[in-house]
Amino acid sequence: MFPKGLKNGFSRRTFLKSTAATALSAGLPSIALAAGETVKIGFLAPLTGATAAWGAPGLSGCEIWAEKVNAAGGIKIGDDSHHIEFVAYDNEYDPAKARTGATKLIREDGVKFVMMLGGDTWPGVQPVADRTGMLFSTLLPSDLSPDTETLLAPTEVHPIYLVTGVQWLAENKPELKTAVMCAQDDALGLPSVATYLAAFEAAGIEMQDEPLLFDPATTDFAPIVTRLLSTSPDIVCLDTCYSDYVHPICEQLFQQGYKGQIISATADFYDQMIAKTSKEFMEGFIFQFPDFDDPALNADNINFKDANGFYAEYNKRFPGQWGAVSWEYAAIMELWKDAAEKAGSVEPDAVLAAMTEGGKGKHAFGDADWWGEEMFGINNALVGDWPVVVIEDGKAVIKGFKSIPDWYDQHGDLLIKHMSAYDQMWNQRS
Repeated sequence: MFPKGLKNGFSRRTFLKSTAATALSAGLPSIALAAGETVKIGFLAPLTGATAAWGAPGLSGCEIWAEKVNAAGGIKIGDDSHHIEFVAYDNEYDPAKARTGATKLIREDGVKFVMMLGGDTWPGVQPVADRTGMLFSTLLPSDLSPDTETLLAPTEVHPIYLVTGVQWLAENKPELKTAVMCAQDDALGLPSVATYLAAFEAAGIEMQDEPLLFDPATTDFAPIVTRLLSTSPDIVCLDTCYSDYVHPICEQLFQQGYKGQIISATADFYDQMIAKTSKEFMEGFIFQFPDFDDPALNADNINFKDANGFYAEYNKRFPGQWGAVSWEYAAIMELWKDAAEKAGSVEPDAVLAAMTEGGKGKHAFGDADWWGEEMFGINNALVGDWPVVVIEDGKAVIKGFKSIPDWYDQHGDLLIKHMSAYDQMWNQRS
């Protein structure tokens, strides 16, 4: 950790800028790039195991992004162009392995930026970030705290975006009044539970029971589904369950005769779920991650360049692997590239300052604000609109975009209440 006295006078990013000697002592030598030198980016995420669906597809998306950028000449820093290379490390969603990976990527591979899934792995990496001043990104803003200024959530605002799905559900299916929920008991599941509880309360939807938290090692979901259905709910919420859980839970819902509404953070590989259940069963399934061939992503406010073309190339090269994170890490890289070119540097402190300058940013789904002080103790989450996606006739369809800040302005007290009840506020976690 940096001495607390530093924070009282000036920020860590200012401190890192002050001298090259400081950067060197932190393990990040400020050496100008040689002409044509390749810039290395760390990809520190689960590539195997239960959470691999939120790591490996993102690396594939980054490979497509890098090839396109490099083919166009690379990233422009001053008068020179530089290619991008990703260096991956499989942390297997294990904090100790994540810490080892972060150290290797920084010390041995010389990366200038590290992207992570986050969650349970972030506590293992945080000391490395604090010691080195490296710029990290997470897909989980619940990792954020004022203790680490160099961690950003620039693309996915999990779990805050979940409120938009419930908001759309309440507006379009007001006859649905009761809900039940299940989730794995971990750093991905718990903040999502709190967010869904706040969203359901704001929408006037009654929870029929306490959220059912199961061990991440669970493999038999029949008893869980039996218990969920015991109160005959209108809505079954699958929270942010891993795809390895969502699939068997949906199979059990189908086998046990459930015909009501399902809502979930994700529906990765939903074609496989349809094959194991039926098109009719999956009709109306609400989640938060679109296929990028959706015409709605061609609108002028969308900042992800050629979303349809990216989706087509992805499915050509990695058939059957498109999922929630396939585009997210690539979207983060687009923000990083723009900031590095603006700063004329790939050094972490310079990119961070350029990326957050003015408190605004170009999120994939529109212009957004760097936000989060009330929730996370720091404005390091890029928050704006988020899509609501519904499966119709076997295909994911964007039904609209909802504003997360607008919802929070009306119901932020509910979110803080439920996050606090589950010890998920930044000051409780730290």
